[in-house]
Amino acid sequence: MYPFPGLFILFVIPSICKGQHETTCNVVPKDQYIEVGSDTEIVCQTSCVHGKIFWTLNNRRIDESLSNTINSSHTVLTLRNFTHHSATLQCHSAATKQVLGGTTIKTYSKPSNISCIFHYDNLKMNGIPPLFTCNWDHQIDSSLDINYTVLYASVGDSQTQSEICNSKVTTCTVKNTSPAILFGDNATVTVRAKTAAWEVNSKPEYEFNTNHILKMSPPVLTVTTFSDHLWVQCNRFLSSENCHCQVKYSKAVKESTPEWVLNKTLESYQKGFNVTIEKVESCTNYKFAARCALVQAPWSEWSHEKTVLTKLNKRHVKLRLWRQVAEPEKNGVRKVHAMWTEIPSACQGTFTYTIKQTPYKEHVTGVNYTDSLCGNSTCDVDVNQDAHRINLTVFDNEALLVEDSVYVPAIGESLPQVTDIQTSTLKGRILVSWKAPVQPVSGYMIDYTHNGNQYQWKESKYTNATLVDLLDMKPYNITVTPLFDDKTGHGTQALQICSRVGDPGNVTIIDVQAIDQSARVTWTVKSQEACSGVVVNYTVFYGTQKGPQLNVSVDSTKQDILLKDLNPDTQYSVYVNATALTGTTKSSERFFETKTFDPRLMTALIVCGCITIFLVLSVGLCCAIQWKKFKEKPVPNPGLSTLALWPSTSHQKVNSRTQPFQPFSNPSESLCDMVYTEEAQRTPTPPLATGCNGNPASEQTEEYIDPAIVPAPDSQNEDPAELVETHHPSSPGESTALLSSTNTPLSPYRSQSSVESPAPRTSKQCKRVPVKQQEKTPPVTVYVTLDMFEQGQGR
Repeated sequence: MYPFPGLFILFVIPSICKGQHETTCNVVPKDQYIEVGSDTEIVCQTSCVHGKIFWTLNNRRIDESLSNTINSSHTVLTLRNFTHHSATLQCHSAATKQVLGGTTIKTYSKPSNISCIFHYDNLKMNGIPPLFTCNWDHQIDSSLDINYTVLYASVGDSQTQSEICNSKVTTCTVKNTSPAILFGDNATVTVRAKTAAWEVNSKPEYEFNTNHILKMSPPVLTVTTFSDHLWVQCNRFLSSENCHCQVKYSKAVKESTPEWVLNKTLESYQKGFNVTIEKVESCTNYKFAARCALVQAPWSEWSHEKTVLTKLNKRHVKLRLWRQVAEPEKNGVRKVHAMWTEIPSACQGTFTYTIKQTPYKEHVTGVNYTDSLCGNSTCDVDVNQDAHRINLTVFDNEALLVEDSVYVPAIGESLPQVTDIQTSTLKGRILVSWKAPVQPVSGYMIDYTHNGNQYQWKESKYTNATLVDLLDMKPYNITVTPLFDDKTGHGTQALQICSRVGDPGNVTIIDVQAIDQSARVTWTVKSQEACSGVVVNYTVFYGTQKGPQLNVSVDSTKQDILLKDLNPDTQYSVYVNATALTGTTKSSERFFETKTFDPRLMTALIVCGCITIFLVLSVGLCCAIQWKKFKEKPVPNPGLSTLALWPSTSHQKVNSRTQPFQPFSNPSESLCDMVYTEEAQRTPTPPLATGCNGNPASEQTEEYIDPAIVPAPDSQNEDPAELVETHHPSSPGESTALLSSTNTPLSPYRSQSSVESPAPRTSKQCKRVPVKQQEKTPPVTVYVTLDMFEQGQGR
């Protein structure tokens, strides 16, 4: 440490002269400590280089005007009012920018703000204070250990200092202080800080007077309670000097409350003081504490806090009696719900409440009411349709404490009534306003309840009121009743209103039906509170994990939506926001996955396939049946053919122009003209008699024998059967005849030939008789023409 630059230069010069022939570069002194705000000088030896140099402080270039060149090899840098806590100083060659040398400079400060005090080591000691404690401030930012020494000296002998305390922290306490220090006049205290590298004393020295630093013990506090005031007594320990004292008190509640402070000054001969406190609430806990101090000395510590419960002050009891009158029953009896403000439970005493209802008119007779013992805050009584007064009496240990009454109007009594009640909510409060009646009134009573059992009420002088201390999100019924003279008017009830309208109810997604490119989302809203907000609209948010989130809104009347244009076989997330004027409720997120194909397409394909299979099976079955029938009937049934003459060539040419095909006669027109096969003739069952109209006499199948091949009666040895037939010519000049064929082998068909048509005959009634078939009659071959086959198929 070099406080004087001149001495520093004188100290450095011999070293320079001694090594002037050496070619070295260096910076001296190394790692020095200086007091913050002081000046210092640093020398740079530049024998190893030629030319100018420059300095840097913490890598920042220093102004060249601060350095001074002594000769070609030494330059001195002067730093004034150095305030850096720690800094790195370097010397550089201007030509090569090479660092020639460097050093570090660190600062230290003096101890300051010294304060000392004489005090006691507990709160209930008297006499000479046994402790002497000093505190100070010191900016400690050093890696070196610091030792502090407290030096004491009298003002008259400041050169003679004595060490009274040592410490390694910024506080030091001396126990069992000597009387010479305690009862001396003025004295000084100096704090010395010392390390291995530096040492410094505090400046200026701390000067004090013993009475100015004497800290008294806290006083003794006593509080006595009375029904209408508190009596506070405060006694001090040290009574040889004048002092002043303070008493503070406040309500003992969790919330922050106002704090009151009482100040008193005591003379040297006074041991204490008394004070009366009247403005305190009944049955309320209050906290008290006191402290004292000599005139210029610091305050003592606060005494132990004392909590007291005030007594019930009769003047503070406000019952605020009120009533709610129900609608009259069939017999005219009305139930009156009386309510009042109960005496706080913290009040000590035995309290009883009685209610008595008396007719308002004195001349009413025949009514006998007795006192009813009630609870602490409510009571229900019955009255008739007349006007009554409800009287409440409160006793404390059988002594009358307070009483109050309220008026109950008669049914139909002409009394004022408010109109046009308006209500609104604001931040959990209900604002009520109404229109005053025409008659003058003294005030209004507003009662309100959320469940019909627990009532709150307040009185107002104006036509509006603000209801506070309400339960959150509860519907309230509010009644306003005008007051005048010693009566009350009729109450008017407002529409039910919520103390606060909350968010919409809980939104729950109940179903998601997804197909390939769309999904139908269905949700529901369940409200747990009566005052939940009314939903204005719903917003459905959906999207894939990597894609953007989309949304679509619907009004409050819908609780489902069809999401379109979705990607097939993709997972989506969806949730629903229900929005009301008061807030928004969000459902939980739900995931769904779209189908690869539309399930409705698969259903349609399945249905169409089933129908196609059914049709194919049906057609196949029909074809099989027809094929079976075709296989069973390889040839057409001759019984369905008719006989006709072969037309001549000229006739065919003429008729071919007008009619290409001439059908055979219908065999059903005459049963006598039917053609039968030889198989039918060999049937052993004889044919049944048939009428001329062709109807069989029985439903069984009949077999007929053609008369053209029946043998003559003389050959059969039988009586001839008379046959009368009706002939229906198919065309003029045509007739039929049976032909026999000897060219073909056994054939099931009869022969047909063209013969001349006989003259037309009139219709005759015919009689058919059975004809026996000869056992040895040879078979007759019959053939069918193509025209016959086509006609039978057409038929």
